[in-house]
Formats: sequence, structure tokens, C-alpha cells
Amino acid sequence: MASAVRTAIESLYKGLCTIKEWQDVKDPVTHITSKQEVDVLVNQPCRLSYKTLASTEQTNSPALVAQSIKLFISPDIVVNPGSKIIVTQNGRTTEYARSGKPAVYTNHQEIILELFKGYA
Repeated sequence: MASAVRTAIESLYKGLCTIKEWQDVKDPVTHITSKQEVDVLVNQPCRLSYKTLASTEQTNSPALVAQSIKLFISPDIVVNPGSKIIVTQNGRTTEYARSGKPAVYTNHQEIILELFKGYA
């Protein structure tokens, strides 16, 4: 039963993502180790979901509108804190920062994302 549920969920994945991390990389010539952005996973099927959050308080300023972005991906994938996630879905590619701890379920995991503004 669980495999049928997972297959159904994964049939909704319309995007592909690349997960990048800052890692120590040793130069083979100079033997100097430096931090570099490294692809950890490339072209992993996924799905983005968007939810618009509007302010309900009445104020003299314009209403605040925010967007919650959630990534659905296989529960077999480990996404480390601070990873950059690049998602291509519906013909658009956007870079996101991982934020919060993933909610891992039997058949998928959900990760709340924010637009990538640079490494901390």
C-alpha cells in the first residue's frame, strides 16, 4: 500500500532540483583546502507548492503579502542545513535557501524554502 501511495505522490512531481552545499575541497595540485560550492544531487524529481499569506490586520499601510514556498521531494534524500536548492519547474529556474527542518513522512518530505539571497 505504501508504495502505491508513494508512486501517486511522485507522479505529481513536475520539477527537477539540484542541491548544492559548501564543502571543503582539496586542490590536487596545490594541496590547499578551500570551501567551494559542490553539487550534492542533480536533476532530482520534486514539486514546488506556493501559498500566499496575506495580512488580516487593518492598518493605514498597504496589506502585507508573503508567500510560503514548500518543496516536496523523496524521503530518501538528505538535505543538510544551509544547502542551496535550485528548482526548475514550469519552465522557470529559481534558487532557494533551505530553511527549517524538513518534515519527513513515509512517502515524501516537505521543506519550507525561501528565495536564495547568498550564503550566510
